[in-house]
Amino acid sequence: MKILVTGAAGFIGSHIADALVREGHKVLGIDNLSTGSLSNVNEKIEFHECDISTPEAARIIEKLRPEVICHQAAQVNLRHSVDDPVGDARSNVLGTVNIASVAARAGTRHIVFSSTGGAIYGDGVPIPTPVGSNTRPVSPYGAAKLSAEIYLSMFAGLKNLDVTCLRYANVYGPRQNPHGEAGVVAIFLTRWLQDQTPQINGNGLQTRDYVYVGDIVAANLSAIRARQTGTYNVGTGIETSVIELHDAMLKALGTGAHASHGPAKLGEQLRSCLDFSETTQDLGWTPTTSLEEGLQQTADWFRTLVRANG
Repeated sequence: MKILVTGAAGFIGSHIADALVREGHKVLGIDNLSTGSLSNVNEKIEFHECDISTPEAARIIEKLRPEVICHQAAQVNLRHSVDDPVGDARSNVLGTVNIASVAARAGTRHIVFSSTGGAIYGDGVPIPTPVGSNTRPVSPYGAAKLSAEIYLSMFAGLKNLDVTCLRYANVYGPRQNPHGEAGVVAIFLTRWLQDQTPQINGNGLQTRDYVYVGDIVAANLSAIRARQTGTYNVGTGIETSVIELHDAMLKALGTGAHASHGPAKLGEQLRSCLDFSETTQDLGWTPTTSLEEGLQQTADWFRTLVRANG
C-alpha cells in the first residue's frame, strides 16, 4: 500500500516508517523537524519537510494520495502545553483536522491516529484503565488529543473513513528525544551517561505504564491490517513507579549512580496504567517486550549515541 507517516522524522514515526518499508509498502513522510531529525528518516521513503497544520500539508496529501495515513506528528510535551495551550492546540487539534479534512478528497480510506492514554483519562479511574472509562483531561495536551479523537470520529462518519485511535501509554526506546520534559527514560539515561544527576519529582511513587517503542510499532501495523474503526489502549497493563523505573534503568546501565529528589509537580497525575484487552480482541495485538528487555535495548542505544557525540 501507499502509506503516509506524519512525524516520520520523530521518535515513534521513524520506527513505524522503518517497519513499513521492511514490509514492502510505499512509504511517504511528513515532518516539520521541530523535534524530529533527518538522521531518523529512512532513505527509502519519500520525505517532505512540512508542518501538518499548514495548507501546504493539505496540498502534499492531495498530490501523494496515500491509501493510509499513520498520523504520529504531535506536540507531545505536556508541560509545554500548559505554557502554550494555543500552540499545542494548533499542532494537536488543527493539525489533525487539516490532515483528516483532506484525507477523503485525496483518496485515503484509513487513518491511524496516535492518541494518549494517561493524559486523557486522568486520575480517579480503574487501574488498569479500560478504554471505555471516563475521560478527564487535566492538561491542554490531554484535552487536545481528546478533541482530535472527537473530530476524527466525526470525519469517520462524514467522509466514510476508517479511523483507528491508539491511546499510547508512556512510550520509551531508542531515538527518543532526551530534551525537554517528555520521556523520563531518555532524560535519565542521557544525564547519567553524561555524569549528571537527574531529578525525581516528589517521592517517586507516582506510577506509569511504560511500553517499548517496538510494541507501539507492532500496534500500528496491526491497526493498519485490521482496519477497525474504534479507540484502543496500547500499553502493558503493568504499573511501574518512578522509583522502580529508576532502579531498573540503573541495572540496565550497570552503574551505581543515583537521582536526586525535587518538589512534586503541581497537578501531576498519580497513577496511570492501561487495560489493552480490547486491543488484543479487535486488533490481535499484545505487548511482547518486558520492561527489563526494553530498558536494556534503550540503554545500549543511548550509550552508543553519547559516546559517538563525545
